[in-house]
Formats: sequence, structure tokens, C-alpha cells
Amino acid sequence: MDKNKIGLLAAVSIGIGGMVGGGIFAVLGLAVELSKGGTPIAFLFAGIIALITSYSYAHLSLTYPNKGGTVKFMNVGFGKNVFSGGTNNLLWISYIIMLSLYASAFGAYGASIIKITGNFTVDKHILLSAIIIFSTLLNYISFKAVSIAESFAVYIKIFILVIFVIIGFYGLGSSHFISQLNIEHWVGPFKMLSGGMVIFVAYEGFELIANAAPNIKNPGKNVPRSYYYSVLFVILLYILIAIITVGSVSFGKIATAQEYVLAVAAEPMLGKIGFMIIGITALISTFSAINVSLYGGSRVNFELAEDDEISHEFTTIFWNEPIGLLVTAVLTLVIANIFNLESISTSGSAGFLLIFGLVNFVNYKLAKETSSLKFLSLSGFLLCFIALVALMVQQFRTRPEGAIIGLSIIVFAYILEWIFKKLDKTTNQPA
Repeated sequence: MDKNKIGLLAAVSIGIGGMVGGGIFAVLGLAVELSKGGTPIAFLFAGIIALITSYSYAHLSLTYPNKGGTVKFMNVGFGKNVFSGGTNNLLWISYIIMLSLYASAFGAYGASIIKITGNFTVDKHILLSAIIIFSTLLNYISFKAVSIAESFAVYIKIFILVIFVIIGFYGLGSSHFISQLNIEHWVGPFKMLSGGMVIFVAYEGFELIANAAPNIKNPGKNVPRSYYYSVLFVILLYILIAIITVGSVSFGKIATAQEYVLAVAAEPMLGKIGFMIIGITALISTFSAINVSLYGGSRVNFELAEDDEISHEFTTIFWNEPIGLLVTAVLTLVIANIFNLESISTSGSAGFLLIFGLVNFVNYKLAKETSSLKFLSLSGFLLCFIALVALMVQQFRTRPEGAIIGLSIIVFAYILEWIFKKLDKTTNQPA
């Protein structure tokens, strides 16, 4: 028996761990600010798109099992050209954006815990910078330590969040709870859809299963199950968390404590102890998410260099890891310290909606080879496209800087690939 093979439970844990990383802790307050009492529906909107996309991922993972995951699917579907290379560049940049989001959440929760427990305050930028640097050093020293920390964190955060949900439902009957969730506090369907798309980053982690697909036992059964079970579990968890948060905390208080709202939502049930427990869970969760995302981002970068989609200089080993790890960490430090939470979240959601839309299109295009239902993958492609347009339109109406940053990152990824292909072609021309 191959010791490197993993079972269904481990595969599901990868998907759940990837989704319930730092996303829910970072974007929950933003979700409530945008969707108000309809936040659970907004999470459902985003979850449906993730679930349909997981169908395409499952079939592509079975047909083309490869540790490159999404990178491999783009190259198979579109060939190795500027378009597939640009999309894969966007995947790497999206990793950096997600890292920035996780680091921002770590800084916000850490600063709030220090403030509540002592007589002094610490700027969140100091904390988020420190955790990026520490995680980078840990990746250089020992990835085994990173993987152990992630395995530990997955079970801890899921256990605590499930307990949070169970305790939270004791308040279901209160008048405040019912009032907050009343349909009169819902925003319009379009705004709710666009609000759901801003928080789409909280679902993107299931795509990590694609990278592990070659090592999953009994893949014919376990690969699809790992995708569907993990996404369905997280949809339910997020909806329940959203219901409890909206029902427990006033909209005004949510707006004030947007970056660490989940800890605030635990206070009505458990007081300051609840705030601390959820706050510490957020620190553990975001720390583990930063660790594995740094590793994953550097590996995507390395794969791109090996596939001639970016410079071969990125295959260079610095210390004992590809140079992409250092580049990814430095770019994360810059983005996390310059941009605000909503701009980062919008950019991440826009990037992954485009990537997931294209994965759905690839599965539609290769439906015969992957034995897939074409209408389902086409539906996923169209939903991702509609959601991306809704997100951009809403952001241009309310916070145009977030939309401009998101679109600029997408365009930059393709221009970068076009420039590289041009330079590479010129360099390799015979004398």
C-alpha cells in the first residue's frame, strides 16, 4: 500500500481547511455590511456557484490528475499560450491576494485581543507584517512543521465554530434576533448577489483538492465525494454562522467591528471569554492559512516557470525553496499593508470568479473526455460570468477604487504573460 495515498476523510479535510481558512474571519463583517439581514442568502448564492464549479473540478481532476491542479486544467483546455498563461498568472496573483486577506484578518483579530486584555494597543499592520515574515521563515525551515500545524488547525477551528453555532442557536427566540433577520432588513436581489460575490473568497479553497487528486485512494469515488462533501458542509456552516452573527450583533456594531466581527458575535453568548475564544481561533486559523497558502503560491509560481509561462529564473532555489516563496511573501507584505480589506476581498473574489468560470468552460469544452453533463458546466461558466459582472457593477457604484484595483490585477496578469511571451520569443530566435 502506498503510504503517500490519502483517504476520503483527509481529502475532505483539505477542502474544508482550504475554505474555512482565514476567509470567513476576514469577510464576514463586510458581508453583513453589504447584505444586512440577507447575509445568509448571500452566502448561499456564493455557495451554489462553488458547488457547481466543484462538479467541473471533480471531473477534470479524475480525467487529468496532476499536482498542478488548476494550472494543468488551463493548459489542457486552452493549450500553452498567452491566454492560459495569463490565467495561471492570475491564479498566482490571487494566492497573493488571499494571503493579504488572511494577514489582514490576523492583524485585526490580534490587535483586538491585545486591546481587550491589556492597557496598550498594537497597530494591526505590525502584527500582519510579523506573521507574514514568521510564516515565510517557517516555510523555509520546515514544511513538515507547516503541514502539522495545518492538520492541527483544521480540527480545532471546525470544532470551535460548530460549538459557536450550537450555542448561538439558543438565542433564536429573542426579539432582537428575529428583528435583525426580518426581510425588511434585506437589501435588493442585485445588491445581495453582488454582496455574496465580494465574499466569494471564503469558498475558493476547495480547489486545493485538485492538487492532491493524484494521491487520493479510490479516486473514482473519493475525488468527487471530497469536493461535494467539503463544499456542502462549508455552505451549511457559513449560513448558520451568518444567521447567528446577524441575529446577535446590531448592524451598527458590526460596521464598527467589521474586521473582527465573529469574535464580537460570540460576546452576547459567552461574554469576554467568547470574544477571546473566537479571537484565538481566528489567529490559529489565519496563521495556518498563511502557512499553506505561501507554500501553495510558491508552488504555482514554480509550475508556471517550468511550463514556460513565466521566466525560468523562478525555478531558482533560494536557501532550500524556490525563489517564488520569497517573491510571494514580499508582494503579500506590500499588498496587505497598502490596500484596505474591501479592495483586497473584491480583487480576490474577481480573480477566482474568472478562474472558476474558465475551469467550468474547460470542463464544458472537454465534456466527452471527462464524462460530464455539458449543461451543468455551462451553467457554472455563465453563473461565474454573471456574478463577476454583478460584483464589478456594484463596486463601481459604491467603491470604484475596489473595482478598478480588481480589474487592473486581471488585466495586468494577461499583459505580463503577453510581454513575457514576446521577450521569450525574441530571446530564443536563431542568430
